[in-house]
Amino acid sequence: MKNVIQLISSLLALALVLAGCSDSPAPAEAPESPESMSADSGQTITEGMWQPHQLPQIADELKSLGLELDPASMTDLTEFPLNAIVSLGGCSASFVSPEGLVITNHHCAYGSISYNSTEENNILANGFLAENLADELPARPGSRVYVTVAMDEVTDRVKAGLTDQMDGRERYKAIEDAEKALVAECEKDEGHRCEVYSFYGGLNYYLIKQLAIRDVRIVYTPAESIGKFGGDIDNWMWPRHTGDFAFYRAYVDKDGQPADYSEDNVPFEPKHYLRVAKQGPKEDEFIMLAGYPGTTNRYRLATEVENRFAWYYPTMQTLLAEWSQTIADATADNKDAELKYASLVAGLNNYSKNFGGMLAGYARSDLLERKRELESSLQAWIAGDESREARYASTLADLQALIAERQATQERDLVLRYMDRSAMLSAARRLYRLSVENEKPDAEREPGYQERDLTRFTQSMQSIERNFEASVDQAIWTYFLKRYLALPEDQRIASFDAFLGDASSDEELEQKLTAMYAATSLSDTDARLALIGKDRSVFEDSDDPFIQLAVAIFDDMMAIEEKDKTRTGRFQVLRPQYMELLIAYYDELGRPVYPDANSSLRVTYGTVKGYTPPAGTIEAPADGNDGKDSYTAFTTLRGIDAKYTGEDPFDSPQRQLELIKDKAYGSYGDKTLDSVPVNFLGTLDITGGNSGSATMNGKGEFVGMVFDTTYESINSDWEFSANTRSIHVDVAYILWVMENIDGADKLLQELGVLDR
Repeated sequence: MKNVIQLISSLLALALVLAGCSDSPAPAEAPESPESMSADSGQTITEGMWQPHQLPQIADELKSLGLELDPASMTDLTEFPLNAIVSLGGCSASFVSPEGLVITNHHCAYGSISYNSTEENNILANGFLAENLADELPARPGSRVYVTVAMDEVTDRVKAGLTDQMDGRERYKAIEDAEKALVAECEKDEGHRCEVYSFYGGLNYYLIKQLAIRDVRIVYTPAESIGKFGGDIDNWMWPRHTGDFAFYRAYVDKDGQPADYSEDNVPFEPKHYLRVAKQGPKEDEFIMLAGYPGTTNRYRLATEVENRFAWYYPTMQTLLAEWSQTIADATADNKDAELKYASLVAGLNNYSKNFGGMLAGYARSDLLERKRELESSLQAWIAGDESREARYASTLADLQALIAERQATQERDLVLRYMDRSAMLSAARRLYRLSVENEKPDAEREPGYQERDLTRFTQSMQSIERNFEASVDQAIWTYFLKRYLALPEDQRIASFDAFLGDASSDEELEQKLTAMYAATSLSDTDARLALIGKDRSVFEDSDDPFIQLAVAIFDDMMAIEEKDKTRTGRFQVLRPQYMELLIAYYDELGRPVYPDANSSLRVTYGTVKGYTPPAGTIEAPADGNDGKDSYTAFTTLRGIDAKYTGEDPFDSPQRQLELIKDKAYGSYGDKTLDSVPVNFLGTLDITGGNSGSATMNGKGEFVGMVFDTTYESINSDWEFSANTRSIHVDVAYILWVMENIDGADKLLQELGVLDR
C-alpha cells in the first residue's frame, strides 16, 4: 500500500500505461452491494471507495455500523470532517490542530526526512522534534499540502466538442483542450490547483479544486526504529508493530495565501481539523477513513488480468529487485549517498514485495475465471435486447482487440520508457522540452510545461541535488541501458543508438558514460536552474553531452508519444462505453457500482476485526494472533519487546524497552489488552495513496491512521474479499511515543491531549 515517494509513483504509473493498465483512471469489477455481500461468519463486506456525494446512497449501512455523523453533511467538502482531510500528492494526511498541524505516515514523510538527513545529522535514524516554530525544517522541494475545496461535475463540458467521426488523436486532443480550458478558468483563483479527473473509465468527469499550500515543514518524526520498525521484513505483514506517523505544518503568507518558503510566513489556519481522541477503537467498532487512494483495477477485462499477472508483475518484480541491488552496490561504504537514495530504495522494495503479494493472492483465487464468466454474461445480456445489441454488440470485442494491440509491443515499450533512467538525462530532456513548449501559446503547451507548472518544475530541478550522486546515477543508468541494448535492433531508437555509437561492450559503455558524467554541468543546481526558460537554440548549441543526447532523441521520442496519445484516444471511446454497459447491467440487478480509485477524495468504512489467513501461514502464537490459526485485531507493546533484536529493522530505543518492561502505560493503556495498543486491523477498502489517511470513529474523531494492508489483501486492487484487511497505527501508541519517548509535550498540548 505504501505510496512512499512521488518519484517512484510517477515512474511506475508510466510503466502501468505500457502494461495496459492506465489508458485512463481505472474502474472496478462487478461489485455487489455491501448489503448483499457477507462472509460465512455473517460479516458484512464493506467494499467500496465512495465519492462523498454517494454517501447518502449507503446511509443505512453506515448508520447501522455506527456512524453518528449525518452522511448527507459529509457530502460538503468545505465542512467537517472532509475539509480536514488533505492530500500530499501521493499520500493522504489530515489537519489535527487549528495551527496547520498535519499528521501523516512516517513513510509518506520519508523523502523529506531523508532529504534533511546527513551523515552528521541523521534525523532519519535519530528522529526530529522542533522545539518551536522557528526550528521546523522545510520539507523537500516540491512538497505540497492540497486542501480540496470544490468538486464539480463537468462531463458535458469535456465532451461537448467530441464527434463520432474523430480519430484517436483528435479525440485525445479535444478532451485535453477541454480539460485545460476548465483548469485555466478554475485557476484564476490564485493559490489553487485544479485538475479534471475522469471516473468510470471516462464516462464522467469532475473538476476538482484544491488550495495548494507549498510551504510545508517537518515538525516531528520519531526515530526510524519506531517509524519503520520491522522494515521490509514486516512490510505488508501481520502482526505489525510500526509507529508509522510523522507531523508536518502548513504555512502561508500573512494574508493567508499559499507562498514559497519564507521566515515571514505563518501557520495556515484550516477551517476544520480533526479532534484527536486519547484512545483508539475497540474490536468490532465502526471506523471510517477519508483520503486520496491512487488506482484500483476492478473493472479490467479478463485479458488484462491475465497479462498483468502472467507478464507484468513477474517482469517488474525482477526489474525492481535488480534496480534496488544496483543502488545497494553503488552506495556501499558511502553513507551520504545511501541516505540520498534511501527513499527511492524504500519505494522499490515496497513495490517489489507488493507484486509478490499480488501474485500469491492471484494464485489462490479464481479471479480470471470469474472475469471470463462476467464477460460471457454481459454478451448474453446484450443479445437479449435489440437496443442493447445495437449499442454494445461489438464493445467487448473492440476493446479486447485494442488491448491486444497494446500488449503486442509491451516488452519493447517498457524497456524504452526506462532507457533514460539517469537524473541527468531526465533533467536535460525536461529542460529541452520546456524550451520547445515555450514556443507555443500557453494553452497549447503540454500539461506539465504550462505557466501553472513552472513553480513545481523549478522545485523538481532543485530537489535533484539532495537525491543525486553521480556514481550511483551512472550505475542505475548502466543497468537500464543494458536492458535497452538487449532489445532486437529493429525495436531500438535509431537516434539513441547513433549517440551511443560503438559502445557495445560493458567496458566501452562504462567509458562512454563516465566521460558524459565528467563533462556535464547539469549536476550543478545553479546550472540547471539557469536553463529554465532558455530558447531552444541554447540547447541545440550546447556542448553538454546529456543536453546533446536530449536534443538528438527528441523527434523519435515525440513520435512514440504521439502514437501513445492516438491509442489513448481510441480507449477514450471504448472504456466509457464498456462502463456504461456494465453499470446498466448491474443497475438491472439492483447493485450499485462505485468508481474505481483515481487519486480523488474518497470515503471508506468498516469495523475493527481480525481474520483467518490461508491455512498453515501462522507459525506460532504471538502478539497479534491467538494461536488458533487466526489473527487478532490488535498488537501491543509486548510484540515490540518480543521482536527486538538490537539490529535494524528490529531495533528500538532503550527508553522504549525500559518503559515496556515496567508496564508504564500511563493513560494510554487498554485494560482488555493489558498494554498499549500499537496497530490494529480494519475491514476498510483501501489502496496506495490512502497511506496517511485519518482513521475516524463514528463521531469523526481521529483514532488512528492507516498505513498498510495485510499480505493476503494486496490484490484487493483487483478484488475485495471478506478477508481484506487494512493496517492502522493506533492513536494511543502515537500519543504514548510522543509523551514518553520524545517528550513532545508542546505538540500534545497543541493536539488538545495535554493541558497547556
